Amino acid sequence: MKSKILMGIMCMMPMLANAAMPYRTEQIKMPTQSTETYASEYRFYIGGGYNFSMWQDFTNKQDVSIAGKNTETFESMIGLRLYDTFRIEANYVRTDAEWNSLSFSGDTVFVNAIWDARIDSIYRFFRSQMLVPYVGIGAGLSWNKADNGVKFDNKISPTLGAMAGISVEFNPIFALDFGYRYFFMFNPKTDVIADLNPTAHQFRAGARISF
Repeated sequence: MKSKILMGIMCMMPMLANAAMPYRTEQIKMPTQSTETYASEYRFYIGGGYNFSMWQDFTNKQDVSIAGKNTETFESMIGLRLYDTFRIEANYVRTDAEWNSLSFSGDTVFVNAIWDARIDSIYRFFRSQMLVPYVGIGAGLSWNKADNGVKFDNKISPTLGAMAGISVEFNPIFALDFGYRYFFMFNPKTDVIADLNPTAHQFRAGARISF
């Protein structure tokens, strides 16, 4: 009987000792990573690339048709990364357009807003994300010069663009871009076809350096 009482007291001793200790709480702060880490370390970037444009056929109200041709040009950009997932950039595009005997060249400047599908590191399965899809929109102006004696009433035309693509980020500094842009220019009013709105499917390849 005494041994049972002694065993019961020994079993209760840890509980009594724990009750006698002062109760303490410790707040453990989980490590977090800001979604703006990359943007804060690599705020600016510059780049350039190749532009392949497929100019679309056009038919006016009088059923006068012109067939679009393919052209190759270059472009460059300088950008500011505001967040890991959002950046704005100034984009210069050398524009060469051709339809039958009508052709013109221009200097086009866009201001683009681009959203990167960059996943926050805390949710990634891997420590780095090499493939980063993106979408964007842009608006700007084009300073045009016609060839073959064609005249423009509007030598400066507003332009719009919608783009999508994917970036291959080899490291935080260097990336390759492969994308598509739908290009639309408001009517420059040529003396050949007065209501022409030049549009093109543009396929782009280039490189960016962040710093």
